[in-house]
Amino acid sequence: MSCVHDHIKLLYDQQLYSNVVALSGLVLTVNDHASDSPLLPSRLQSYTCYAESLFQVGQYRKAERVYKKLQQIKKSVLKSKSGTTTNQNNKTQTQTSSPPSDIQRELVADIDIKYQLHLCQVQQRQHHAAMSTLQSIPAKQRSAKINMALGKLFHEQGNCRAAMGAYKEVLRECPLALEAAEGLLQLGMKGHEVNALMLDGTSSMNCQVDWLNNWIKAHAHLHSQEYTQAIQAFRHLEERTSLRENVNILVPLGESYYYYGDNSNAALVLQRAHAMEPLQRGLDILSCILAKERQMRELQRLVAPLQMATDLNGPETWIALAYSLFANGKHTKAAYFAQKACLVAPRHIEALLLKGQILLELKKHPEAVMHFREAQQICCHRYEPHKGLVDSYVAMHRFREALTIACSAVKQLGQTPRSLTLYASVLMKDPVSVPKAKTLLEKALQLDQLFLPAVYLLAELYEQEMTLELAIALLEKQVELRPTCKLHQMLGDLLARVHEEEKALDHYAIALNLDPNNRRALEGMHRIDNSSSKLDSTYYMPVGEEENTDTTYDAAGDVADSDNENEVDESDPEAAWSDLDIGMH
Repeated sequence: MSCVHDHIKLLYDQQLYSNVVALSGLVLTVNDHASDSPLLPSRLQSYTCYAESLFQVGQYRKAERVYKKLQQIKKSVLKSKSGTTTNQNNKTQTQTSSPPSDIQRELVADIDIKYQLHLCQVQQRQHHAAMSTLQSIPAKQRSAKINMALGKLFHEQGNCRAAMGAYKEVLRECPLALEAAEGLLQLGMKGHEVNALMLDGTSSMNCQVDWLNNWIKAHAHLHSQEYTQAIQAFRHLEERTSLRENVNILVPLGESYYYYGDNSNAALVLQRAHAMEPLQRGLDILSCILAKERQMRELQRLVAPLQMATDLNGPETWIALAYSLFANGKHTKAAYFAQKACLVAPRHIEALLLKGQILLELKKHPEAVMHFREAQQICCHRYEPHKGLVDSYVAMHRFREALTIACSAVKQLGQTPRSLTLYASVLMKDPVSVPKAKTLLEKALQLDQLFLPAVYLLAELYEQEMTLELAIALLEKQVELRPTCKLHQMLGDLLARVHEEEKALDHYAIALNLDPNNRRALEGMHRIDNSSSKLDSTYYMPVGEEENTDTTYDAAGDVADSDNENEVDESDPEAAWSDLDIGMH
């Protein structure tokens, strides 16, 4: 029988894991029922090969059961060996303070089994069980691998103190464990403290890493919400060191731009990173920006390879697929993929924000508030959760709560253009507080004259106050600096109101050239054309005929509306996948 066990080991060494699973499932069952059980080392070897092969082929639940059975067998072996050792010590009357070397080896093997067992539980999203498995290993016997796994699990569950302790142990043993260092920075540890931990270890190894100080400094700025300093530090690493064109520098640089609110630069940097190494970190943020900016062609090009992928395990890929559907108006189907991302990573901030945005669009306001609130609790320094909560409360006409959230956003995020504009957008709902909103918007433009959301709202306020000259001057200045479809459309509306029809038509034409489906520009152009045709027709039309003429214009017929798919079952994956190829060809 031992010959069969040798063949199991041979198959495992050749990485024929599915063959190991097929053979071991039969052989080990025969062993369990045989009267002449084979030698214990052979059985342990076969169980180990069987369990690891099950893990390799993705049968995590079954692998977990086999690992637990392997643990039971090893426990019985340890008990029998320790009992034999005790009897021998009693007979020879010798005392020893350490266990025999073979028992030490068994203890090490048992730690490896627990680590593999935790991997099976993580794959099944049983994170609490995985933590318990690793915590059952005594602290003095935990290697850097085990401490790193514990640190990541503690971090995901929000146990900051325990996560920091685990990450520090990793750095003491492996000073250049960059993921552990970044984890400490994310949890609030100061950059100079992390730097000290890492440099102490590298100096003892006579290892000189010239870029390490700048790397720590850049990530320290990023996780301290000092985004302008982070952008400068990452750009220095990318432009003036040997780390040029490195994805691991470009992605956090793009994230820094995004968190600061500079979507255009964030998209450019992340697209560079994605072109070099597709499916990297930052895919979720890039898809979010492309969807917001309505860059549909680039979004579909980004998502196309994901439709062919078979290993969509990370939340970023599910989020990108969801944004593709969401941008095309497939809201219910997008919710299916957003929920998949939330299941894979329950505390993933981008997944929660996306799900909240979809629920807000579906007019499920209480559920949207719940998701935005959870995202705010995880990352209170991010602007998007505050914005989502304000939009949700405004949609429910609960302006007092919206005002409270907007005010707290200014306090938590500081007086940035985005926070000031968010606060002003809520103040505009009350005519009494409009002057204060105007002051906040002007202050936001002093901080960043190109911040378009503040420009749009301030132009709207000028229009409400009938100071059309100020609104036109503001928009004309912005059109020269950064022309957009909405700027041209708004400028066309204002010029039409002051009877400068030719200029208005020019701006409407530019707006439609940028976005052919802009309904407001289409309607404005039609109004001007219709009014001019009425004036011309008075020379030959009977008096009163123009009053009976139907001049309505249905712009909706030329604009693609969202699909009528609210009856689709959100849990049906086939229905969600079927619409992902929209616009691909």
